[in-house]
Formats: sequence, C-alpha cells, structure tokens
Amino acid sequence: MRKVGIIGGIGPEATVDYYQSIISKFQEKIGSKEELPELFINSINMYKMFRLLMNGQTEEVIHYLTDAVQKLESVGADFVVMCGNTPHIVFDQIQQKVQVPMISIVEETCLKARELSLEKLGLIGTKFTMENDFFQKPFISHNIEIVVPNQTEQEYIHRKIVEELENGIVNKETKEGFLTIIAEMINQNGIQGIILGCTELPMLIKNEDLTIHPLNTAEIHINKIVDIIFEDQN
Repeated sequence: MRKVGIIGGIGPEATVDYYQSIISKFQEKIGSKEELPELFINSINMYKMFRLLMNGQTEEVIHYLTDAVQKLESVGADFVVMCGNTPHIVFDQIQQKVQVPMISIVEETCLKARELSLEKLGLIGTKFTMENDFFQKPFISHNIEIVVPNQTEQEYIHRKIVEELENGIVNKETKEGFLTIIAEMINQNGIQGIILGCTELPMLIKNEDLTIHPLNTAEIHINKIVDIIFEDQN
C-alpha cells in the first residue's frame, strides 16, 4: 500500500477533514472497516505562510513548504498532498525541488470541471487564491473562464476565512454573505459552477445551498488520493 504524506495545518480544520475522509472513503471503497491507509501528517504553521505571502516573500514560502514536503519524503511517503489551496501558489516550484510526486488540488479540480463540461466558473477562497493566477492557469488553458468577486468582496471573504473558518467557527450571517456574493456572480456573470477554493469552505457552504455546480476542491482532492491508494492496494 502506498503511503500518503499530508502537509497539514493549512488550515487545521481541513487537516482533520482530510484525515477522517481519506480513512472513511478508503474503507468504504475497499469494503472493510479492518483496513486502514498509511498516512503521515506534517502540520505546519498556516499563519507563518500567510505572513510570508502578505510580505511578498515568495522564496521563503517555497523554502518553508519544500522543507515540509522533504520531511514527509524522508519518513517514507510515496506521494504528498497539501491540504489547502493557497500553498498551491508555489506548487510547481516545490515539485521541482523534491523527488516525491505531489498531487495538485488545482489540477484535479480542473479535471473535474472538464468532466462536467463547464465553461464558466466562479472562484472563492483566500485573497491569495483569488488575486493570483495560479488557480486560473490550467482552466484558461482548457478554455474555461474563471470569475472572481470584486475587491471589496474578496477582502470580506478572506477575512471571514481566516478569522472564522480556519478556527472552526461557522457563522450563519457569514454563510448568507457568501451565498449572496455567489448569487451576484450567477446573475452578473452567468457562472455555471462555483469553485470552493478553500478547503474550509465546505464547513459553511453545502451542495444543497447552491443552484449551480459546486466544485468542492477538498472532496475532489481526497477522492483522487483514495483512488491512488485503492489502485495500488489491488
């Protein structure tokens, strides 16, 4: 069985979800509660990463995350995932510096959008995810348009993610605010789906809350991880 290395702490709530979901989905797929995948978790400091990004210290972010991946590689991880969307801003640079293969949450989400034949999507997440083009690049290369909220809305979303969701706080008013922003993107931009580009967002926004396709990046990523483990198991 291949061993999974997880860069956790980005954020903590998502780390718990990845751990529990990988186990439950693996057991469901293999048909046994007496089998477990082998996981390594290296939980790092999300706030340190955010501070470096805010200060434009991209090289320091690359070094910080590369070191985290190499630690997982050194203890025997066969492949590594980062349980957050924001650190994928430097995914390519990290992969070039390590030997262990990494599974990108961005690439897997793009594949899912293509499977659904979606052509125009909204994207919400941290300000780093919405402001930068690392998430949009693979979609654009497949002729899928990505729309993000306006600057004021981006600041609001980012603040609520960092202050509330990253700390396990689910606020009804915040949910209503996020859904209002998504509704405006549907009405003004004609989006066919919404990318939940922060792995804590599913705590707040559920599939039944939406009238368009939800692209839950955490769930998509986790399903891919389980598929890799299961294929190797057989």
